[in-house]
Amino acid sequence: MINKVGQIMLYVNNQDEAVRFWTEIVGFIIISEENNDQGMRWIEIAPSKDAETTLILHNKDFVAKMEPGLNLGTPSLMFFTDDLDQLYQHLIKQKIKVGQVVSIPGGRVFNFADFEDHYFAVMEKGNN
Repeated sequence: MINKVGQIMLYVNNQDEAVRFWTEIVGFIIISEENNDQGMRWIEIAPSKDAETTLILHNKDFVAKMEPGLNLGTPSLMFFTDDLDQLYQHLIKQKIKVGQVVSIPGGRVFNFADFEDHYFAVMEKGNN
């Protein structure tokens, strides 16, 4: 039986810019980087070295040629933070597109876009 989400694949046009966004702007770290010497390169990133779920950055064009029927759309991801206001202000200072902070059942949330206009959400859970 499945017991956790291990990796989430993100298909991007520019892997180097995606790495820069996630590491320099958002604060993720590189867990590993692989290249099979046949043009397939992937970079595993995460918010910390002990994160249970990681993101894998794949080259969208390369994967599309290898697996033409694969859905290469951006998954709808919700990240969690302990300090939504600090993250929000940090992203604004970095000139990242952010949505308004809104309250929803369970906490406050806003969305943000990477350099390729893929949107993600981040939530600070409320005290229950």
